[in-house]
Amino acid sequence: MTFKRRAIFGRALAASIAGLFAGRAASAATAVPAGSTKQKVVYHLADSEKVMFALGNIRNHIDGMGGPQAVDIVLVVHGPALSFFHLQKANPKTSQQVARITAEGVHLAACGNTMTAQKVEIADLLPGFVRADEGGVVRIAQLQTEGYVYIRP
Repeated sequence: MTFKRRAIFGRALAASIAGLFAGRAASAATAVPAGSTKQKVVYHLADSEKVMFALGNIRNHIDGMGGPQAVDIVLVVHGPALSFFHLQKANPKTSQQVARITAEGVHLAACGNTMTAQKVEIADLLPGFVRADEGGVVRIAQLQTEGYVYIRP
């Protein structure tokens, strides 16, 4: 009986130690080593009810990576969500969050098709946006082929 208990204890201890090292290896793999390239991420935003959630995710992403120097983020907006970024309609919290993330280097792209449908120009959007003439989903696919990780909050 004692032998079985020791064997079970030994296996459990080995599994725990292996799990600890695996967790540390995964953590190290997500960190950006000095001298290497930045993590590249494209955020896809189409749902109007997720605008503040997505902006908060981006803020947390930058903080979690240790600052804007460690990550290159592009936010591609299309569909109903774009109306929340209209200069005349944007609420102060949205405007403040957009100003903060663009100051930290986040690139903003507005779907050209959505802009046409909503009858808006770049000047009608919050500062920092560029027009994705090819369309929002095409821009996202292009970024993915360039090695950007896709996130849709």
